[in-house]
Amino acid sequence: MDEQLNLVVLGSCVLLLVAVIAVRFASRTALPVLLVYLALGMAVGESGLGVGFSDYELTADLGLFALAVILAEGGLTTRWSAVRPVLPFATVLSTFGVGVSVAVVATATHVLLDVDVRTAVLLGAVVSCTDAAAVFSVLRRLPLKGRLRLTLEAESGLNDAPVIVLVTLASSNAWNDMSALASAGLIVYELAAGVVVGVVIGYAGRFLLARAALPSAGLYPVATVGLTLVAFTATNAIHASGFIAVYLAGVVLGSSRLPHRRAVLGFAGSLALLAEAGLFLLLGLLASPSRLPGALPTAIVVGAFATLLARPLAVGLSALPFRLPWRDQVFLSWAGLRGAVPIVLATIPVTEGIRGATRVVDVVLVLVVVYTLVQAPTLPLVGRRLGVIETDQATDLEVEAAPLEQVRADLLGLTIPPGSHLVGVYVDELRLPDGAHLTLVVRWDRSLVPGPHTRLEAGDAVLVVATAEARAGAEARLRAVSRGGKLAGWLH
Repeated sequence: MDEQLNLVVLGSCVLLLVAVIAVRFASRTALPVLLVYLALGMAVGESGLGVGFSDYELTADLGLFALAVILAEGGLTTRWSAVRPVLPFATVLSTFGVGVSVAVVATATHVLLDVDVRTAVLLGAVVSCTDAAAVFSVLRRLPLKGRLRLTLEAESGLNDAPVIVLVTLASSNAWNDMSALASAGLIVYELAAGVVVGVVIGYAGRFLLARAALPSAGLYPVATVGLTLVAFTATNAIHASGFIAVYLAGVVLGSSRLPHRRAVLGFAGSLALLAEAGLFLLLGLLASPSRLPGALPTAIVVGAFATLLARPLAVGLSALPFRLPWRDQVFLSWAGLRGAVPIVLATIPVTEGIRGATRVVDVVLVLVVVYTLVQAPTLPLVGRRLGVIETDQATDLEVEAAPLEQVRADLLGLTIPPGSHLVGVYVDELRLPDGAHLTLVVRWDRSLVPGPHTRLEAGDAVLVVATAEARAGAEARLRAVSRGGKLAGWLH
């Protein structure tokens, strides 16, 4: 191997290992890990170890692909049955709400900071979308009441698409050549085509995975994630929104009878972590620390309008038809976290040669850092003050399924968490559906074949064999007992 290439690979691997260790550091604090990655990139960059990097086009291309991987993981971990009730509001917030936010920020920026309309619209667009990576990493540690977490996750998964279309239009010749009506039509086409292609590929993937007896369990995660990325690239090929396609394909696949679910989600989560780490390290390398102090005043002003005026107004107007409680609206307004998406989108005007676009990148980078430092650590406090955090919530039950093709059955594996109401339940009290049987309990280092009077304990690894017809009912029953106890279904 060439010596220079070897050094590049060595440095990349060391940075990757440091980034993985940084996850542990970030998990012990209230800070999103993305800020740690960004700091690492800046430490290696021109003002740190002296690694020069200024390729905005490569950053934009790699950044958009990394965002697709992150959205794929977000979709795969979102069940359609859970997200369906919040989808109407999340859709309105991620389209109409984004439009309101862009209008408010662009108007304030144009009037108060005396920038041209095009730059104002670009700034308004890139800071008006929440970031999937930031939302997933921060909010999944908060036990929010009701459907707040799902609403924020769905919004962050959906609002990238309209913003990317808007930024692309404002950065291209279409800004001068295309009428407002034609631009609106193009946005509608890109979003609608993305929805159709994503859902179609998701259902096609469900059909294939359910019938493909792959020779190795390790191939299922690769095939599943590969299908979501097919949705992304295929939709881009027809000049539609690949981001909404990859997210919806992930939701459809993740809501199916996914073979080896835990392995699939673990693989997707690792890929998303790698994409997030690589993306922010790259953005850190791209940053020029010497220019950032000059961007601080503008970043604070634009961020204040986006956070304290535009976001609450967007949430309030979007929530009018849904009668959302005011406490939920306040939390949704404060939880509009920003991360990689605004910074990556800000690089697009640079690649198109827009005047002053480099200044936009600096402002957005500073804005993301400052307001993430302010918002993310305060979310638990704000949630508790508003009463939207659940103080006594049982841990959700993770069920792993492995297909047994020859007998048309599935092997369900789960570990009983300490907070689960399965603890103390006897096997005959589970009332599993016909065709589903609890066959093995592994407790500490011992395995035992359970009888009707075997009592489940925290930490037990349990195996359930279920026919294809009984699997959904068995999973639903296990989750119901885990949340509500053995009388779930009678009293709940």
